[in-house]
Amino acid sequence: MKDKSSILRKSIKMGSVEHETKVSNKEGEIMAIATKDVISIPPTKSIKDTAKVMMEHEFRRLPIADPGSGKILGIVTVMDILDFFGGGKKFNIIEKKYEDNFLAAINEPIREIMTRDVICLSNKSSIKDTIETMLSNQIGAIPLVDADDKLAGIVTERDIALSLAGVLTEEVAQDYMSTKVFTTTPGTPIESACKIMVRNGLRRIPIVGGEADISNASKKLLGIVTSTDIIRYLNAKELFDNLNSNAASEVLKNIVSNIMAEDPITVSQTERIGDICALFAEKNIGGVPVTKDDEIIGIITEKDILNAIKTL
Repeated sequence: MKDKSSILRKSIKMGSVEHETKVSNKEGEIMAIATKDVISIPPTKSIKDTAKVMMEHEFRRLPIADPGSGKILGIVTVMDILDFFGGGKKFNIIEKKYEDNFLAAINEPIREIMTRDVICLSNKSSIKDTIETMLSNQIGAIPLVDADDKLAGIVTERDIALSLAGVLTEEVAQDYMSTKVFTTTPGTPIESACKIMVRNGLRRIPIVGGEADISNASKKLLGIVTSTDIIRYLNAKELFDNLNSNAASEVLKNIVSNIMAEDPITVSQTERIGDICALFAEKNIGGVPVTKDDEIIGIITEKDILNAIKTL
């Protein structure tokens, strides 16, 4: 049986991820692939400005830290923002507290929607323990803290997946892809797409259709929309600054075909996992549909990569 930690150590040595500095003796091996210069925000930052920070830096999550002590107070993810904008329970802030006044609600402090019980690990942690913690708690990132409980770094499933570029050469997509794929059609309102994502814990939804034969249309891949695509649309300057209506429902009536990526990158079922990790790094993506004869048969994401390591 292959040792999961040794696979990642090998990937770091092979240079699949560049590291200009060595991990100090005071830090664990996880710090070799973690981000050390972490951008965090205070709990008083508005939801609107938090979304802007996420898009400016292409982050899928942001730690919330006390400005004075540097200690972790919470974390906010793209999924929290989607939930707030119409996908789930946090939308109640708009609907009930602000009576559907979108512009008022987006100026709420981020503490209103952040996750407060944050799972953290020590910056002395091993890679193996980090992977097991991510999978057992179904989370995509873990803040790392020092002996004083101050934020020292953050590691994501993406960091782990990218470090495996070119390393897993025997494992292929069909062995680890998700065959239960949630899809939607081009005319789906953005609000409905948000709900599909939040309720099912999805960061991306393939868009299918375009065939007269309904049985074929349900599998014909036309595009893909991600949680980041939706936040980018909601975060657009013309939307926030020139919105004619305060109603959130009006903002979210636009359909997914207007924001989806057409001709999405896909892989075959026999694509090697190591090559898929390299593709993620090259294209700056976190998941791809798996297709056969132009029809979608599965999807593989960074989380599936972690599961691949777990089963080795």
